Amino acid sequence: MIAGEIAVELVPQGSLIERIRAGGMGLGGVLTPTGLGTEVETGKQIIEVEGKSFLLETPLRADFALVGAWQADHVGNLSYLLTAHNFNPIVALAADVVIAEPESIVPVGVIPPDSVKTPGVLVDHLLVRAPKPSQA
Repeated sequence: MIAGEIAVELVPQGSLIERIRAGGMGLGGVLTPTGLGTEVETGKQIIEVEGKSFLLETPLRADFALVGAWQADHVGNLSYLLTAHNFNPIVALAADVVIAEPESIVPVGVIPPDSVKTPGVLVDHLLVRAPKPSQA
């Protein structure tokens, strides 16, 4: 990066996940004041709305998303624990192919409907997690 051999874009974490969400939702981007007046604004479009300046953060999508989950059922519905709720469901929206690796795969109906945070229609592949050596 310092030698100029690769390009690096500085993006605050909150802006990064909003860019991914915008990509998953088909939006043209998000406006944020975060990063104005810092290196973060380098090369980005500044838009004024009602007298206030914002950076335009463009959407991000990926070819593949690797998503860890607590549980999956046999049709790919995913549920998460704790902080995995923060980014994993959003990342799954913004990829062409979603590969999920749950802690366990359970029969359809075991995950309560209100606990499904990523619907199976978004999940392309489920990987069975290998047992830890102490569990083998």
